[in-house]
Amino acid sequence: MSSSPAPSPRPQAARLSSARAFWLKQLHQWHWISASVSLIGLILFAVTGFTLNHAAQIPAEPVVVERTATLPAPLLARLAEMPGETTDPVPDAVARWAEGALDLSIAGRPTETTEAEIYVALPRPGGDGWMTLDRQTGEAFAEVTSRGPIAYLNDLHKGRDAGPAWALFIDGFAVACLVFALTGLALLVLHARNRRMTWPLVSLGLLIPLILALIFIH
Repeated sequence: MSSSPAPSPRPQAARLSSARAFWLKQLHQWHWISASVSLIGLILFAVTGFTLNHAAQIPAEPVVVERTATLPAPLLARLAEMPGETTDPVPDAVARWAEGALDLSIAGRPTETTEAEIYVALPRPGGDGWMTLDRQTGEAFAEVTSRGPIAYLNDLHKGRDAGPAWALFIDGFAVACLVFALTGLALLVLHARNRRMTWPLVSLGLLIPLILALIFIH
């Protein structure tokens, strides 16, 4: 009695090879796309991670600029329309005047308004600022502090007072970095059998911060 020949392993091997080639192509494509999108951000966050870690050793001399101006009478009358105590922004016309006379952008910013004056906080990356406006005389006083470009970049790293657009960028950047990392991990899995040091190095990348955290951070 003759037996039928065993199925050839070649079709199955060919299918596995084809699937592996497909996933390699997809992973490489998404890996380089996410790397391209996140490249500049990765450099920025790596550099500012170093400068933040050594902030005490990096000198920064704050520069303080003071500005004064007097609100025109027609605009001063507009302030009388504001409640005695409120956090509402100043009228748009007053905000436009402040931008021209004091080089300050206060449009839409909340205020600390009393019967006597209006105070507007103006925090910003790498510095600080504020403005007061006397509701009786129209005298405006502003102070702007800058701590230099390194402090500016450090605050961007932390997202400090950088606004919603920068916060949205950080979210998108985080997603791109996650895609970059996960596709890199998948490529490691596919190539690991030909690179014997893959998993020892990956394990080292986990163990070093874990050991440092357990032993030296209390």
